Amino acid sequence: MHFLRRKLRSLLSLGSCSLRREASNGGSVAKEKMGAGALTMHKLREWHGSAFSNKFLLFTNVGISLTLSSVGDVLEQQLELYNGEIEEYCSTRTSHMATSGVAVGIICHYWYQLLDKHLPGRSMRVVAKKIVLDQVICSPLYISAFFITLGILEKKDAGEVWEEIKEKAWKLYAAEWTVWPVAQFVNFYWVPTHYRIFYDNVISLGYDVFTSKVKHAPSHLPKLKTTTQS
Repeated sequence: MHFLRRKLRSLLSLGSCSLRREASNGGSVAKEKMGAGALTMHKLREWHGSAFSNKFLLFTNVGISLTLSSVGDVLEQQLELYNGEIEEYCSTRTSHMATSGVAVGIICHYWYQLLDKHLPGRSMRVVAKKIVLDQVICSPLYISAFFITLGILEKKDAGEVWEEIKEKAWKLYAAEWTVWPVAQFVNFYWVPTHYRIFYDNVISLGYDVFTSKVKHAPSHLPKLKTTTQS
């Protein structure tokens, strides 16, 4: 009887030791997983802090504008392919739109800094002034920069670029007034300066699709003729 009791105690002791070891191993694995997750989050926070710091903010803003301008054109070309408006995808067109995104990103980066420098604060009066100035000054400026940049890439002369601006720019500017006053109220009232271009580009992805559509729609203007002197 005493022998059986000793055997039972030894078995129970071995079982409890085994359970403690398994629990310890499981805890170590869980800690390792938590450690890996915490390390990933730490790396993301470091990247975020660097990307949106004053030192790298211009590069981040340009990269965001470049990327989403490209995405907008890719989406528009896929829609045109689906509707039979074009026969094949054109990577050159997308690269040109990406380059225009660089130009627009640089303009918007310095424009927002200029606005915050001369109109600090988030009162309704200040926000209203920023919205009006943004629509009256910045919008025509960056729409013009958009067409000029693409005109250079497409090797058009100044006259052709000017005619295209006269024909198409007003469509983009009219669309600006339907989208951006409300969007910019949110931007100027709530969004910190270093996130504004990121916010702009997220909101304007649909607008980028429309921009690509307007830009690459067939022109109805007669081609300029060059005269030669004999």
